[in-house]
Amino acid sequence: MSEILTIDRRVKILDLVNSHGQVSVIELSKKFNVSEVTIRNDLSHLEKKGLLIKSRGGGLKTQRVGIDQQLNEKARINSKDKQAIGKKAAEIINDNDTIIIDSGTTTVEVAKNLGRINNLTVITNALNIASQLIRDEIKVILLGGILRSTSLSLIGSICENSIKNFYCDKCFIGVDGIDSQSGIFTPNPEEAHLNKLMIEASKEVIIVTDSSKFKRKSFAFIAPISKVNMIITDSKIPEDELKNLQSMGIKVILV
Repeated sequence: MSEILTIDRRVKILDLVNSHGQVSVIELSKKFNVSEVTIRNDLSHLEKKGLLIKSRGGGLKTQRVGIDQQLNEKARINSKDKQAIGKKAAEIINDNDTIIIDSGTTTVEVAKNLGRINNLTVITNALNIASQLIRDEIKVILLGGILRSTSLSLIGSICENSIKNFYCDKCFIGVDGIDSQSGIFTPNPEEAHLNKLMIEASKEVIIVTDSSKFKRKSFAFIAPISKVNMIITDSKIPEDELKNLQSMGIKVILV
């Protein structure tokens, strides 16, 4: 009977990880009314099976290199953290700024919080972000290109040639993987190349990402961490990553 209960609990833990992106030992212990030691054993078992990544204080959703999730699937993962990150990122944007906003579920939260800023120009390659900015007080430049249905973003040579015509105050980029030693990553090579050009076209580069993306890589390399000026993330960032980034002179804002 106890073995059946253990299996059932582990299945439910895995469902929570897959739906939320990450879970904590404390929360799981309370939810299933078992000790934290039991939960850590569950997480260790699931990690050995390759079903999740055990982290300090919890577990993270495992993601195969190159997997490009649908936008609506990604939006459900760590949604509250993404909303807080987007709100905080918008606070560093000033009147009269010209900014680039990359496609993504965290970057769209930035776009939702730009109503207070005067004389703002936004360049983007994302249809969902442009749709958030349809109001007279914001000038929107939508880059052309080939539409990717998974991310509602535009990519390709038309888009790349367009971005080369601009130089902006700030660039906001979302990532699928970030590592203080290796750099920033995304699943799609064409998206990665466009991100590189966005970085080159910007005075200041800001990464907006929830903490589940740290110590992860994806298929396509965007840029080394040295190209990043600021990272806005949540307080669950791995402590060693935070120290590494700060020692490199990168400003890290926690929400």
